[in-house]
Amino acid sequence: MSDQSIGTAAQLRDPDYMPPLAKAIPLGIQHVLSMFVSNVTPAIIVAGAAGFGFGSGSPDFPELLYLIQMAMLFAGVATLLQTLSIGPVGAKLPIVQGTSFAFLPIMIPLVAGKGVDGLAALFTGALIGGLFHFCLGFFIGRIRFALPPLVTGLVVLMIGLALVQVGIQYAAGGVPLKGTPDYGSLAHWSAALVVVLVTLGVKFFTRGILSISAVLLGLVAGYLYAMLIGTLPPASIAASWQNAAVFALPDPFRYGMELSIAAVVGFCLMAVVSAIETVGDVSGIAKGGADREATEAEITGATFADGAGTALAAVFGSLPNTSFSQNVGLIAMTGVMSRHIVTIGALFLILCGLVPKVGALIRTIPIEVLGGGVIVMFGMVVASGISMLSAVTWDKRNMVIFAISLSLGLGLQLEPQALQHLPSTLSILLTSGLLPAAGLAIVLNLVLPDPLSEGSTDEISGGLSAPGKS
Repeated sequence: MSDQSIGTAAQLRDPDYMPPLAKAIPLGIQHVLSMFVSNVTPAIIVAGAAGFGFGSGSPDFPELLYLIQMAMLFAGVATLLQTLSIGPVGAKLPIVQGTSFAFLPIMIPLVAGKGVDGLAALFTGALIGGLFHFCLGFFIGRIRFALPPLVTGLVVLMIGLALVQVGIQYAAGGVPLKGTPDYGSLAHWSAALVVVLVTLGVKFFTRGILSISAVLLGLVAGYLYAMLIGTLPPASIAASWQNAAVFALPDPFRYGMELSIAAVVGFCLMAVVSAIETVGDVSGIAKGGADREATEAEITGATFADGAGTALAAVFGSLPNTSFSQNVGLIAMTGVMSRHIVTIGALFLILCGLVPKVGALIRTIPIEVLGGGVIVMFGMVVASGISMLSAVTWDKRNMVIFAISLSLGLGLQLEPQALQHLPSTLSILLTSGLLPAAGLAIVLNLVLPDPLSEGSTDEISGGLSAPGKS
């Protein structure tokens, strides 16, 4: 689809331009396809961490469907806040919102093994964190100095590193099978590898909408493969479809409310990181789509919408929302800046969220097939963090900040029992890995002199040298 067939160069750079519906609808669906899998995956991961049964006969199955349903519905609602806006809330730009991976290292320990009972504290924390995120909009510009690429790149890297284990566990058959002969069997791994290989093939050997939907098509291939080898019986698909309602409205405070200091602190701290990520996405959209800098009103409005969308979603049992970076790249690729195209995509997401049968079909995806997609997605998160870190000047000061923050954060995440004597609130926050790494990097970046004195530099250099070297 050429730019000339959609509109003139000036129109393409105008967020208020509305292309003909015959062009706008496919472009809107294209935005949804590029983020669909990433949007519902966090809900499935949280459900798995909570111990929900994934079978259609499980007593927790309706709750799993509800989490998937809300992920779609409130991604659409939050996107509408950005594209249409309400007063100062919203950037009036083609920003696609979706469920954030960044909060998973905080959410997984909160719900681990607790079933539905763990969701009350999670959504209460998300509600308060969303309101805090909204308030960041009043002074977001003033705190950007504290989060240079060294810090933000480390945070994104830690998010990916904290989650890669999930992808391997899923590809091997899921945590419930751990310790059984079926865990890590060829049937599980072959399905995951089909997803990875098809994703790579589609991504690099096709163009346009096919390339953008590579992960989705990889999952479809893995799904068909699982049916072919018999690990996904057609009867289970039919049962899931029949047990799901045709239409359902969201249920406010479905899981009640429970105040957890660990949840509140964790969500508020991650809100700062999410806000800065949104600032970067807004800047990327303005530059890539309109070849200009984002205005202060657009950055402020986007931050307001980020927080409001998260708070509203939490009320109805949906996980925190943030702007989706993959859609920023899509705008730069298509050259179409119209916010109304993204509005069409948002309406499609809302429609899917109101139809539980869509969530029921998503949930029939075998866990090992989802694992293949998760390996790709979380690997890309790690790669994105490394890409951000490429902008850092790697002098000794920045190397020390990065080394200490990464070592402590990743070490505490890998060995949570090292903090078993701390109060539970502190233990949850610190063993997430992400928060201690981010907090330490921010503090060290603010307090360490830049550059270090010559004497300090020499001392550090000598301390880090290998034995036998000066």
